[in-house]
Amino acid sequence: MTNPFRGEVIRLYKTLLYLGREYPQGAAYFRQRLKSAFIKNKDVTDPEKIKTLVDRGDFVIKELEALYFLRKYRAMKKRYYEPEK
Repeated sequence: MTNPFRGEVIRLYKTLLYLGREYPQGAAYFRQRLKSAFIKNKDVTDPEKIKTLVDRGDFVIKELEALYFLRKYRAMKKRYYEPEK
């Protein structure tokens, strides 16, 4: 029997892997943590639990995007404005 969330889980993994390329501690660190998190939950078969885990992954995606936008904003602010004292 195939899992109905399989496509969502693969999409989540690929998206996180893509976003992890610019992680502040390095892509290798992020990739290793991502892989261990997915392997830890590979035996989960309850659809409700899988849905909860996918929702948590979507939250992590939003947090990473916010982190990257904030980093870009700070870099632009440094370039165009005088440093505050």
